[in-house]
Amino acid sequence: MIPATEPRPSPDALLAHAAREGRGRLKIFIGAAPGVGKTWAMLDDAHRKHAEGIDVLAALIETHGRAETQAKLAGLPQLPRKPVIYRGRALAEMDLDTLLQRRPALALIDELAHTNADGGRHEKRWQDVEEVLAAGIDVFTTLNIQHIETLNDTVARITGVRVRETVPDRVLEMADEIELIDLPPDELVSRLKQGKIYPQDQAARALTSFFAKGNLTALRELALRATADRVDAQLREHMAANAITGPWPAQERILVCVNESPAAREAIRVAKRSADRARAEWIALNVVQTRAETLPETDKDRLAGTLRLAERLGAELATLDAERDVAQAILSYAADRNVRRIIIGRPRRRPLWARLVTEDVAAHLLRQSGRFEITLAAEPDERSPKRRWHLPWSGGEPRSWAEAPVAVTLASVCAFAAERLFPVASLSLIFMTAVVVVASRRGMGPSALASVLGFLSYDLFFVDPRLTFTVTDRSELLTLCLFLVASLITGNLAARLRARIEAQATIAERTNKLYDFSRRVAAAATAYDVIWASVSHVATTLRCEAVLLMPEPGGELQVVGGFPPEDRLEVRDQSAAQFTWDKGEPAGRGSDTLPTARWFFLPLVTAERRLGVLGIAFADDRLLARTDRRLLDALVDQIAMALERLRLTEELSETRLATETERLRTALLSSVSHDLRTPLVTIIGAAGSLADAPDLAPAARQDLAENIREEGERLDRYVQNLLDMTRLGHGALKPHMAPLDLAELVGSARHRLRGPLRAHQVLAELPDTLPLVLADGVLLEQVLVNVLDNAAKYAPAGSTIVLAARTAGAKVDLSVSDTGIGIPPAEQQRVFDMFYRVAEGDRQRAGTGLGLAICKGLIEAMGGTIRAETASQDGPGTRIVITLPLFNPETSA
Repeated sequence: MIPATEPRPSPDALLAHAAREGRGRLKIFIGAAPGVGKTWAMLDDAHRKHAEGIDVLAALIETHGRAETQAKLAGLPQLPRKPVIYRGRALAEMDLDTLLQRRPALALIDELAHTNADGGRHEKRWQDVEEVLAAGIDVFTTLNIQHIETLNDTVARITGVRVRETVPDRVLEMADEIELIDLPPDELVSRLKQGKIYPQDQAARALTSFFAKGNLTALRELALRATADRVDAQLREHMAANAITGPWPAQERILVCVNESPAAREAIRVAKRSADRARAEWIALNVVQTRAETLPETDKDRLAGTLRLAERLGAELATLDAERDVAQAILSYAADRNVRRIIIGRPRRRPLWARLVTEDVAAHLLRQSGRFEITLAAEPDERSPKRRWHLPWSGGEPRSWAEAPVAVTLASVCAFAAERLFPVASLSLIFMTAVVVVASRRGMGPSALASVLGFLSYDLFFVDPRLTFTVTDRSELLTLCLFLVASLITGNLAARLRARIEAQATIAERTNKLYDFSRRVAAAATAYDVIWASVSHVATTLRCEAVLLMPEPGGELQVVGGFPPEDRLEVRDQSAAQFTWDKGEPAGRGSDTLPTARWFFLPLVTAERRLGVLGIAFADDRLLARTDRRLLDALVDQIAMALERLRLTEELSETRLATETERLRTALLSSVSHDLRTPLVTIIGAAGSLADAPDLAPAARQDLAENIREEGERLDRYVQNLLDMTRLGHGALKPHMAPLDLAELVGSARHRLRGPLRAHQVLAELPDTLPLVLADGVLLEQVLVNVLDNAAKYAPAGSTIVLAARTAGAKVDLSVSDTGIGIPPAEQQRVFDMFYRVAEGDRQRAGTGLGLAICKGLIEAMGGTIRAETASQDGPGTRIVITLPLFNPETSA
C-alpha cells in the first residue's frame, strides 16, 4: 500500500499525456508583430533538422516577396501549392492531401491564423495543422500575438487595429514547444523603414499606427507574458505527470487563505498589492468545513463580504473541502498550483477550549511550510465587537440544553423497566441511545452534557452500592469509564453527522432558490420580463416587497418594476436609492447610510458598470435577517448578470442591424451608381450624337432614337424596381385583384422587352383553353418583365426562351425557362433575397440583385408563389415557376 503522503502522478495529467500518443509534435514560433523574424527562425531551425537527416518538407512558406526569406528557403524540399480560384482571382493554397500522402517527419506551415480560400476542406489553416498532427507528422508554424483569440480585443485597444484572423487559445495549449522570437522596437522600426517588412508606401502609414513605438512595446510585453503563461502551464503539467512536489520557483503565483477572521480582509489587500507589484496571478482559497454553517451570523456575513472583495479585486476564487488537517490541505493545493507564496491573516487569541479541540492552521502552516513562503497579514486597526460568552459547541437556545437531562431521565426510567422485565446484560446501551438522540437533534454540546448526566445516572442507580457514587467493583469502574468515553465519541459523531446534514440542507435550499431564479431569467426574452421575474422572485423568496430602479438618460433613477406594483418612492427612499446608485454601496434601512428610510437598497453591479438598484422592504418594518442577506446578495448578482446579458444581446442586435443596413445601403448605392448610370450614359451619348450631327442618315438617326428608347425603358424598369422595393418594405403595396388573361399579359411583357429579347427566340407555349387567373395586371406584368429580362441577360445569344403554362388543380403554373449557365441548387432559394446574387454562373452579368426579390414580394402579395429550379435534369438552364390562383366567379362574387 502506498502511503498517503507519497506523491503520485496526476491521473488527469497521465490521461492528457496518453491522448498525445501517436500525434505529431507542434512547435510555434510566436512574435509580437510582423517582421520580427518568425519565419526566418523557423527555417533556420528546419535547416538544422534537415542536416541531422530528418525528413523536412516546407509545406507552405509565405515569403511576402522578401528576397532573404526566399534565399533561406533554398535547400529544403518544398511542397507544390494547390491552385484555387477565389472571387475571380487565382490563389495558391497548401495542398493538404498531398502533404498527408507524402508524410514527412516534419512539415513547415507558415502563418497559423491564415483563412483558407473557399472550397478547401477546412476554413482555417490551424484546422489543417490539427489534421496534420493527428496523422503523426511534426509541425513547425508561426503566429503573431494579435491573432490569439482572447488577446484580440486587448491588441485592438492598444493599436486601434482589429485583426480579423484569430486562432482559439486551445491551439496554443496544443503546442509542445513555444519559441518567442523577440526584437526590440527600435530595431523593428528600422527594419520597417528599410522596406524589409512592408513596401515603402505601406511602411509610412504603419509607422503612425500599428508600428508606433509605444504599441510595439505593449505588444512585446503581451507576447512575453503569453509565452510565459504557456510555459508555466507546461511546467505544471510536467510536475503533475511526474509526481513532482512543488513549488518550483518558475512564475510568481500568490495564494491567500480566506476565512471569517477580520484579518482575512487585510490579507486580501496584501495579496492584491503583492500581485500588482509582481504582475502575478493570485488565488483566494476558502476551506469549507462543517462548522461553517454553525458560525455566528456576524462571522458568516464577514466571510461572504471578504469573498466578494476578493472577487471584485480580480482574484481567482477557489474552494477546498477539508474537515481535518486544514494546513496540510492548503499546502497540497498550493503545491498542485505551483504557488510559492501563501498569505494568511494573523491568528487571533483563542480560549483554552478552542486550542484543545480545533486546529491552529497558522501555526501548522508555519511548521510544515518547508519551501513555501508564508506571510502573516496583521489584523485591521478597528476592533470587532466583543463576543458574548457562550459554551463551546452550544446548540443555540437554552431549550437545546434542556433536552439532555430530559433524555437521561427517560433513559433511566426505561432502564428501571428493562432491569425488572428483561434480563438485560448491559443497561448502558439505553443511556447511549439517549445520547445519540440528543446529538442528532441538538448538536455536540447537549450531547456531551447527556453523556456526563448518563454516566452519573448509571453510576447512581445501577452500579452497586446503589444510590451512591461509590464504586466497589473495579470491573464496574472500567465499564463506567468506557461508557463515558463511548458516549462522548458516539455523541460527537452523531452531532457531526447532524451538522453536515443541516449544512447540506441549507446549501441545497439556497441552491434551489438560485437555480429557480436562474431558470426564470434565462427564459426571459425582454428587459421587462427580467425585471418582473426579478422583483417577483425576490419578494416571494424573502416574503417582502421588492422594487427595481434604473437610470433614465438624464441619470435620475426611475422605478421600472415592483412587486406588489409600485411606481414611486418617498423622498427619503428615493434619496437612499440615488446614493446607492451614485456610490455603488448599500443604503437605506439597516445600513449605515440613511437608516431611517423604509427601503433597503443594493446596487446591481457587473464587472463593467452599474445597471440599477434593487430595493426591499418588509410590511412590519423589520430588518433583513443576516441569513437572508447572503441569499439576497446572490440574487442581486444573478439579476445584474441577466440584465447585462440582455444589454449585450441588444447591442449585438443593433450592431447586426447597423451592419445589415450598411450592407443594403452599399448595395443600393452600387446599384444606383452603376446600373442606373449605364443607361443614362447611353441616352446622353445618343442624344448628343443626334444634336451634334443634324445631317445623319435617316437609318442612323432611327438607330440612335431606338437606343434612346430602349435604354429609357431599361432605366424605367430599374426605377420601377426601386419604387416597388420601397412600397414592399413599407407595406404600402395593395394589389387590385381582377380576372386576367395570361396570354395578353405575356404579349404585353414581350412587347416591353422587345429590345433585350431581340437576340433570343421567345417561344410561348400557352394552351388556348387556359383559364383566367386572379391577379393584379400591372404587378403581374412587372413580374413577367423582370423574369424575362433576367432570362435575356443570362441566356446566351441565339438561344430559346420558353414561356409555358399549365393548370394544377385550382392554380396555374406559369414558367419561364432559359438555357443559360443556370443557378446552383444550393442557391435556388437565396436568389429571391434582396441584393443577393449568385457567386458563380448567373453572377457573370451586371444587375441590381433586386429583380427576383421584387418578383417574390409582388407574387406573394397577390396570393401566389414563385420558385427557381433547374430547367432540365441533364442540361443547364434555369426555370422560374410562378404559381397563381385561378379566377373563380363564385368565390369572387
